[in-house]
Amino acid sequence: MPEPTQLLLFITASLLLIVAPGPDILFLVTQGVTRGRAAGLATALGLAAGNLVHTLAAALGISVVFRTSALAFETLKVVGVAYLLYLAVKALRHRGESLTLAGEALAGPGRVLFRRGLLMNILNPKVALFFLAFLPQFADPAAGPVWLQMLVLGLLFTLLVVGVFGVIGLTAGSLAGWIRRGSGAGTNRWFAWGVAGVFTALALRLALVER
Repeated sequence: MPEPTQLLLFITASLLLIVAPGPDILFLVTQGVTRGRAAGLATALGLAAGNLVHTLAAALGISVVFRTSALAFETLKVVGVAYLLYLAVKALRHRGESLTLAGEALAGPGRVLFRRGLLMNILNPKVALFFLAFLPQFADPAAGPVWLQMLVLGLLFTLLVVGVFGVIGLTAGSLAGWIRRGSGAGTNRWFAWGVAGVFTALALRLALVER
């Protein structure tokens, strides 16, 4: 394990990175505001789980392929862009409907949003490269196997994400009830266009990402 001072430095750096405005927070707030507190929390857990997957990939050396292979990087990026555009189209298909998970069964909406958050991160090769570059900086070869330290640090990072994103998701979700009470078909249509715009912007941002 890293020394306490190194661990404190890691926690501080991680928190600064987590709270910095970015695509994850934009995606999280959009889901919370339009679908409610439970949806915000489910999305937060999905995003955190995606980080955990990339942590495992970085610790086991799998993520190196995205640094060394342009084909692997571009393939994952294209799939991620396609998924985000699919979500944009899906939002527009249900414009004018209720803001509560339109078009999705009420049974298991948390699973749907957890999966969205999970895929949002897994399908972004830049996240893989981030963990591959970030975690080793806080690992000390003299303190034990580097891969194990990376795994522990990644787990800690994921727990921090759960805490911060959980609060953000619940806060954004608390606005959903107020919005629904004052919304009609016209408002719902505008929200649908707004959500579609967010997904499209995230897709364009990912499309412009380079190794």
